[in-house]
Amino acid sequence: MKGNLRRTFAYIKPQLPRFLTAVLLIVLNVAFDVALPMFISSATKNLQSNSVNLNFIIGLAVGYVAIGAVNQIVLYAESMLLQRAGQSVVANIRLEVYNHIQNLSQSQLDKMPVGSLVTRVASYTASLSDLFTEVIVKVIKNILTLAGVYGMMLYISWQLSLVMLGFIAVVALISFVFGKIIGALFRKERQYISELNAYLNENLSGMKLIHVFNRQKFKELEFVLKNENLRKARYKVVIAFGIYRPLITFIYVLSVAVTFYLGVGFGLDAGMVVAFYLYLSKFFNPVQQLADQLNNLQKAFTASERLFTLLDIVPEVRDAEDAVGIDSFKGDIEFEHVWFAYEGEDWILKDVSFKVGAGQTCAFVGATGAGKSTILSLIVRNYDVQKGRVLIDGVDVKKIKIKSLRRAVGQMLQDVFLFSGTIKDNLTLGNAEFTDGEIEEACRYVNADGFIAAQPNGLEQELAERGENLSQGQRQLLSFARTVLHKPQILILDEATANIDTETEVLIREGLEKMRDIGTMLICAHRLSTIRNADNIIVMQHGEIVESGNHEKLVAGGGYYSRLYALQEERQ
Repeated sequence: MKGNLRRTFAYIKPQLPRFLTAVLLIVLNVAFDVALPMFISSATKNLQSNSVNLNFIIGLAVGYVAIGAVNQIVLYAESMLLQRAGQSVVANIRLEVYNHIQNLSQSQLDKMPVGSLVTRVASYTASLSDLFTEVIVKVIKNILTLAGVYGMMLYISWQLSLVMLGFIAVVALISFVFGKIIGALFRKERQYISELNAYLNENLSGMKLIHVFNRQKFKELEFVLKNENLRKARYKVVIAFGIYRPLITFIYVLSVAVTFYLGVGFGLDAGMVVAFYLYLSKFFNPVQQLADQLNNLQKAFTASERLFTLLDIVPEVRDAEDAVGIDSFKGDIEFEHVWFAYEGEDWILKDVSFKVGAGQTCAFVGATGAGKSTILSLIVRNYDVQKGRVLIDGVDVKKIKIKSLRRAVGQMLQDVFLFSGTIKDNLTLGNAEFTDGEIEEACRYVNADGFIAAQPNGLEQELAERGENLSQGQRQLLSFARTVLHKPQILILDEATANIDTETEVLIREGLEKMRDIGTMLICAHRLSTIRNADNIIVMQHGEIVESGNHEKLVAGGGYYSRLYALQEERQ
């Protein structure tokens, strides 16, 4: 906790002048606050005098209003400073967390629920925002108030102030125990919030499937369980505060009774007793407010703990110290005795070796789980191999800067992801360097121009989330156009022709033939009709290469590929 606290406050350094200025204003505000009871006590004494006149009363009223007005101006300036500094700090933390998530490897992201990551970026940083803009100022103000008020109490009556130390010790002990309890409760609450967000994200994305199989009731029961866990966790927090606040209030009432009982005995006049009572109320109010702030403090500390746990995760796939940037690739690809497993030694690829010449088209076929998609993922370093090497133009991909590697490789996946926004936005992905002419040329190149022209707004047509207002084939054509627009030197197609209608398949086939001129092409396909013209076809089984050659050679060989091709021909 201490380490996370130090790391959290390290973000304040750039905004330190604003925070220090705000602290000075807080000190000034507390000074006004502490002086007010003595002002009232003095006024009380003078009002008891027979010499009081109208001018004195007017002056008293004006003085009280002036103190209040100056105090509010100070509060405004302090609030503005803290908000500007705090929001700037939190924006930087949020940006750092988001960038860190982007740098994590695919295998690391696979293990993290999306909902949990969303919670950390949005909700947890909001808790830190409260820490910087609200909690810190109140904690500092209350601590200063406690010190100032107790000093004035000592000035009025050191005997009575010493008696009050007993009450203060009891309050401090109760607050310490309460802090330990509430800390554990908040960590549990945050865990349940994260689990609930992850569950919501997954099930809202899969709502169509839930409807298809009529599993709404089952999913409702699952949600009820997670919702109930969160309700119970929050209820425990409410119970803890429900016990703590009345207990502190009761101690305050006892201290007031002792003040009035002992005040006269210690020789205090009415004005001094009133002043001591006012200071006593000012003393217990900050204590209670500090207890209330424990809620937000624990939220912020728990949030920082989970944020820094995420930031402490070292990306598995990152640039080596001697990695180089490559501006242009010829496109020679080679696997040298590659072994790869997602977990432990459950090998997905087993001693895989092959070569693809620059400008060639190489296809991978085989049953689901044979390792085809894994091979394509290793080329762009979504994952790193455990044994062997993956080479491009004779250079190990681990020695190539990830940014330049992925810039040179265009990937088209079976599950096309489209963002909300226009068709044009999804093609350029925010790169303003592409001209409308280049965009239209890329669309014509892959035969996507026809359906785009049919849209009411053409390239400016707004897409629904994930492009749900387009067909699977149309989304795939946009994926092709997006890849071609970014001018890759190596093309990767992972089941890019699956789940599409025959008419769209013909368009994609024509586009593929054109795209062969772009550079080296690697295709993973179940539809063998789309890879008949490949220069080399590699047949995979259980993570190993069992056959390779062109279409005619493999059909004539009578092996696994030949049987698979004959089976698909029979079905057509």
